[in-house]
Amino acid sequence: MKYPLLIVVLAAGFVVAQAPDNTKTNKRDRNDSTLTADKQQKMSKADTDMVKKIRQSITADKSLSTYGHNVKIVVHEGRVTLRGPVRSQTERDAIQAKAAAVAEEGNVTNELEITPDKNK
Repeated sequence: MKYPLLIVVLAAGFVVAQAPDNTKTNKRDRNDSTLTADKQQKMSKADTDMVKKIRQSITADKSLSTYGHNVKIVVHEGRVTLRGPVRSQTERDAIQAKAAAVAEEGNVTNELEITPDKNK
């Protein structure tokens, strides 16, 4: 799968193109015990509707980073698991709150990892 390039403009005026790299995360998620949508998520209408509502809420929030907009959302029998990198604790909390607004607080497992932007 090809990914779009991330364009970074450096202070000196140079432009550097860098593809997003989630290689380590993707390798980890291939582990048989790791919860992923293709292994655990049923195709029930209720679960897919819940994923859709959470994803819409997350992508509508323009204050979230690209990482935040692309977190993994797995729903199995009404229980939500959030996985992937985010840029800050604030972003992690905001995404959890959006999921909890749809699924209720006790039904959300937050496994989001904080990965600060190294370019800042």
